[in-house]
Amino acid sequence: MRDTPVSGHDGPYPAPVPVCRQSVLPEWIDYNGHMNVGYYGLAFDQALDVLFSEHLGVGAEHVRATGQGPYVLQSHQHFLKELRQAEEFTVRFRLIDHDDKRLHLFAEMVSDTSGDICATQEVMVMNVDHQSRRSAAYPDWAVQRFAQMKADHNDLSPSSQLGATLGIRRPG
Repeated sequence: MRDTPVSGHDGPYPAPVPVCRQSVLPEWIDYNGHMNVGYYGLAFDQALDVLFSEHLGVGAEHVRATGQGPYVLQSHQHFLKELRQAEEFTVRFRLIDHDDKRLHLFAEMVSDTSGDICATQEVMVMNVDHQSRRSAAYPDWAVQRFAQMKADHNDLSPSSQLGATLGIRRPG
């Protein structure tokens, strides 16, 4: 296990952390004339990679150095507003919780034009050792970064989508 980080920083972290300004590509447009549902997942995933590498130091560089990396265990998305071709957006992250192996994150995809939140994603990530294919504890420096980010995000108001259940609401 590597005792020192190869990327990222120790904070403080913006609340929330804005990453990965992107633009809706022509190939992401579906027959309804807006960004296809699958590409929201791709955009969130690309932004998560940036958060892991540039801020927390547990992204691709860490994987190459240690043979361990983040696996998404669960993801829940909400689609709130359409994104159209060439529309620019930014993904903002907040760290909800963590332990020595897992991260619970919440992301918002925000239109750079209107400022509207177009989609959200709640995700649970676990560190996995690539040789054993089992969960593994993050190094102490990473857990300290997680604690710093969580503390920096404690005053953010919770989103109504956070922890939402899926189901048809029926009256009475």
